Amino acid sequence: MPRPHTPAPARMRRRSVLALTAVAALALAGCGDDAGSGSTGSTSSGGTTKIKVGVIAIVDVAPIYLGVKQGFFTAEGLDVTLETAQGGAAIVPAVVSSQYQFGFSNTTSLLLANSQGLPLKVAAAGVASTGTEGKDFGAVIVKADSPIKTAKDLAGKKVAVNTLKNINTTTINNVVKKDGGDPTKINFTELAFPDITAAVGKGDVDAGQVVEPFLTIAMNQGYRQVASNYAGTDPDLTVSMYFTSQQYASQNAKVVAAFTAAMKKSMEYAQAHPDEVRAILSTYTKLDPAVQAKLTLPKWPSSVDKESVQLLGDLAKNDGLITKPLTLDTLLP
Repeated sequence: MPRPHTPAPARMRRRSVLALTAVAALALAGCGDDAGSGSTGSTSSGGTTKIKVGVIAIVDVAPIYLGVKQGFFTAEGLDVTLETAQGGAAIVPAVVSSQYQFGFSNTTSLLLANSQGLPLKVAAAGVASTGTEGKDFGAVIVKADSPIKTAKDLAGKKVAVNTLKNINTTTINNVVKKDGGDPTKINFTELAFPDITAAVGKGDVDAGQVVEPFLTIAMNQGYRQVASNYAGTDPDLTVSMYFTSQQYASQNAKVVAAFTAAMKKSMEYAQAHPDEVRAILSTYTKLDPAVQAKLTLPKWPSSVDKESVQLLGDLAKNDGLITKPLTLDTLLP
């Protein structure tokens, strides 16, 4: 997860763990009961249920925009309003408090929330790796003349990521280790996605992890990919998911089932119609048309790959991000 792809401001990301912890405290203390009393939003005269979904203005959420356009949600009795947020740090508490009925977040952030006791429930898959190294929607880049040639060469180097202690650091550590390098020697630094390529170019950092459209922009400027941290971790890596609160799911099971069914149709449609995906991006992002035409689209699976979610949980534990037991049976569908 911003921008054309507008990422959350760095200060917002640094506060994400603190924000999750604060919301966890509220949820566990029962302070959110009134706000989250199972409200479905509202029901229109036509019998459809109005719901709000918190999303980020990035390529990854194209399927839900397509699904709304194609009428998949209307067919399931849902009237969807898509609310753009700055990132998962804002979406998670908004879902817990019922400001949104559903939200979008990367998988590791949801695992961190789960480990802190936040009562979340995944409703649908969000986005996955293409599974092809060198042709994925996210990668670690370096300057053309950089001495860094492979993942193991990142050990001992300064590497920029959009968020510290999250999915990009754990997956980079994983591919470096798999390539024979020592990930404990990597010096990660936090920068917003739009700033990473320039920082690599100026030599402020040795390498940086970027996602589309910034990956295509970097390639057009002559940068090189040295590691596909998603595809290299798992070819079916579930990078993000749509979720609701456990309370909402238990009190509005039919609405959640309808949302899941509509998202499944939306994901399948997006996967089968890449040209329509590219076209709809211009309705909610501000991408350069040339970049929009060339960027690598992620894979949109119709179901969550639970083994890859478990792997991300294991990587987070290995890196010390998670110290309490995960309850994946309550988090995952």
